[in-house]
Amino acid sequence: MKPEEILRIVDAIHRDKNIDKELVFQAIEAALVTALSRQYGEDASVAITIDRADGTLSGSHDGVAIDPQELSGRIGAQTAKQVIIQKIREAERDAIHDEFEDQIGQMVSGVVTRFEGAAATVALGATEAILPRSEQIPGESYHPNERVRATIFEVRKVGSRVKIILSRIRPQLVQRLFEQEIPEIADGVIEIRAIAREPGYRSKVAVISSDSRVDCVGACVGVRGNRIKNIVEELGGERIDIVRWSEDLQVLVPNCLQPAEVDEVILCQMLGRGIVLVREDQLSLAIGRRGQNVRLASKLCGWDIEIMTREELDQQIDRAVEGFSSIEGLEPSVAERLVGEGFLSYDDLSVIEPDDLMEMGNVSREVVDQIVAEAERRATLAEAAAADQRRRQREQERIEAATAAADAEDARTSVAAQGESAALAEGTAAAPQDSPTAGQGA
Repeated sequence: MKPEEILRIVDAIHRDKNIDKELVFQAIEAALVTALSRQYGEDASVAITIDRADGTLSGSHDGVAIDPQELSGRIGAQTAKQVIIQKIREAERDAIHDEFEDQIGQMVSGVVTRFEGAAATVALGATEAILPRSEQIPGESYHPNERVRATIFEVRKVGSRVKIILSRIRPQLVQRLFEQEIPEIADGVIEIRAIAREPGYRSKVAVISSDSRVDCVGACVGVRGNRIKNIVEELGGERIDIVRWSEDLQVLVPNCLQPAEVDEVILCQMLGRGIVLVREDQLSLAIGRRGQNVRLASKLCGWDIEIMTREELDQQIDRAVEGFSSIEGLEPSVAERLVGEGFLSYDDLSVIEPDDLMEMGNVSREVVDQIVAEAERRATLAEAAAADQRRRQREQERIEAATAAADAEDARTSVAAQGESAALAEGTAAAPQDSPTAGQGA
């Protein structure tokens, strides 16, 4: 290989494949070493160096310098070409991998080229990526030449290729869209502290402003909701709640549960749980459809949230004090302290830290182990009873549904029978009117 030819190859690959020239030089050197090793033997020590300025080849075999003319002659052109192509492909793969690995979690925009088998192939410039069904927002479908925005979820090497997995269900997509649509976030005036998301249905975004003059919630919503509207449309109509962040959980938890109105928040530090008291008319709103509102609120603030009314809490407290006091070795005063710390069920008591219970009850480790074992036993029984109750309730609902269906069928049959009787009666009433005419004709 002539020096000028080497430089021409390096420059062409650098421009066409966007690969750093040094990587190309290293790939060609490695390829030439491989080609020469096949001639000298695998055990031979071969080194090849290319002058970066003029492309001159120099090499050694077992520490002995190889004449440049001999070097050029010993390298089989076809062999060298194949190895160089392979090395260049590997370098190209590594360059693509490094480029997109640095973008994991970032949003990219591409064009759908294929949509087959529920997976979309997306062109990101000269590179293709995959948007699998598992990373698509439920209910979405794509068409060729459609532009789509997603975050890079995973990048890995697969043979000589790079597999890039995109996602539209991760919280990062919501964050990148906020950064794009809301200048105050991009500028750092407003900060996104937490995001909880159930893709395609609902997201909660907690924000805070470093400038007291900037309303973080209002800035995210925009004039007449135009900013948040653009994000909602990009996410296929997914509902987005903007929450004002606070370091005070007494403030943050009610904010997370909006639009429900909260009466009181009781924080149980030992369990990492917040008991939220609401009025009866706010109970279903606080819990949300299929528990969605309270579930997202728990993710957003990082605490387990339990919603109940004041009456339900009083009932649970009475049952817990009575139940705990009946456990051998657990004094009523200790039971009341446990309830005051938020332990409201046998299941809660079964996961208490033994050292905490030893300190609260001033009892030995052996007694604590007995108390925890009894709590576990009662928790198991309570769970089995609850499961049996749910089974009976489902069976009762099934019976009621079957009965309702049978009643409806009976009603339809009765109506049909009444219709037939009315038709028959009408025909019978019409017959005497016709018979005199018939007789006169006779």
